[in-house]
Amino acid sequence: MHIPDGYLSPSTCAVAFLIAAPFWWLAQKRVQRALHTRLVPLLAVISAFSFVIMMFNLPLPGGTTGHAVGMGVAAIVLGPWAAILAISVALFIQAVFFGDGGITAIGANCLNMAIAGPMVAYGLYRLIAAGSELTSKRRIVAASIAGYCAINISALLAAVEFGIQPLLFTDAAGTPLYAPYPLSVAVPAMLLGHLTFAGLAEAVVTGGIVAYLQKANPELLQFTASPAGQSAPMRPQGWLPVRRLWLGMAIVMMLSPLGLLAAGTAWGEWGASDFQDAAARADIIRASGNIAPPEGAPAGMQRLEALWSAPVPDYAPSFMHNASIGYVLSAVMGSGLILLIFYLLARFMAPAAYRPTSGRR
Repeated sequence: MHIPDGYLSPSTCAVAFLIAAPFWWLAQKRVQRALHTRLVPLLAVISAFSFVIMMFNLPLPGGTTGHAVGMGVAAIVLGPWAAILAISVALFIQAVFFGDGGITAIGANCLNMAIAGPMVAYGLYRLIAAGSELTSKRRIVAASIAGYCAINISALLAAVEFGIQPLLFTDAAGTPLYAPYPLSVAVPAMLLGHLTFAGLAEAVVTGGIVAYLQKANPELLQFTASPAGQSAPMRPQGWLPVRRLWLGMAIVMMLSPLGLLAAGTAWGEWGASDFQDAAARADIIRASGNIAPPEGAPAGMQRLEALWSAPVPDYAPSFMHNASIGYVLSAVMGSGLILLIFYLLARFMAPAAYRPTSGRR
């Protein structure tokens, strides 16, 4: 679901960025008072969880791969506005440092996975779980449904963004300049995998973590459990209350090489060279309803694909010859960068009374 550079036209990317920008601004305003150092660990661990869980690729129908996002967990624990920041930071790190998602498509990827998904998850969770006890099983069911629907809304938005490209952007001969497949191919191709395995994974992850938090740390669920319009204030957590979450994150990082087991490429994430490689073309055709793409890579895709070279492409450090260890190292590096970003946000964007140098609590 990470749209690479070259699949969306510059104008599409600009529109998506402009739509996302007000949400980022509002999220920053809503969360600004919470950006003091004692809450940074909670924001960072949820963001890091989203980062790492997206490294667990799953085999999908058609020979492609997909993954959970953690948008349901972020929305339920943090609320929708803080979730927007948490997942946006994870997507930013993935694009800039690991080449997972395009630089030009950051706005679109955040719109799909960091904004629309968490908003849908939060709304459905509040609606289904309304009036239930904090430890009620209904909240687990509500979380699972919210996560499942949220990731499918995100996938649908990505499919629409792919599908409108050949309708709007072609050369003089009618050949697509960017994503080559129309809506009639992109929508079913994207949703087939997400309505099944990827959606199920998001549902299991979201429901499972809510069930765990109900027993281990129910206070983390309190923020989105109060009556509508009366959300409890997000309390400073510090390191101690989320220590177990960070220990759990360490385990998830160690297991991240399992994401290497899934063969294939996510639909819509093929490289320009794949369109001219016979074996890769066969995979593209099989995953796209047996409809062949153009003979060569779209011109716009070729032009934009090399716009940015990530320092650690595909979560494979160049100095690491063992792919599994490199994957774990990438998970650790990404989580560390996320923690650094949230520390810097707390350092420079929090109200003066909460900044680390203010000397006040």
